[in-house]
Amino acid sequence: MIYTRKEWNKIVDDLSKLNAYEKKTREFIRYFTRGASELSLDGSGRVLFPKALMEYAGIKTDVVLACQFNKIEVWAQDAYDAQMDNEPENFARLAEEVMGGAGRRAADE
Repeated sequence: MIYTRKEWNKIVDDLSKLNAYEKKTREFIRYFTRGASELSLDGSGRVLFPKALMEYAGIKTDVVLACQFNKIEVWAQDAYDAQMDNEPENFARLAEEVMGGAGRRAADE
């Protein structure tokens, strides 16, 4: 994931409010933030990804950047294609289950 500094600060703020005395919380924070790195641009304006993150994501050559509202997902092309090849058989049903009540909830508020 790529977050803007503003979004990352919101996440860090949320994490700092969790109970650090709980083992699951400490583990979650440790694993969630383990690869956090500040990205920079090179002289040509390209983003430089740390080698360790490229290896973690399995990125060798081609990369896909996928928008997810307040963040950008970074995928190895082959992993992204495999994920998209597993689209639910009935996407319309999934959309209804996930979004079906969204309009009613907004109207009720």
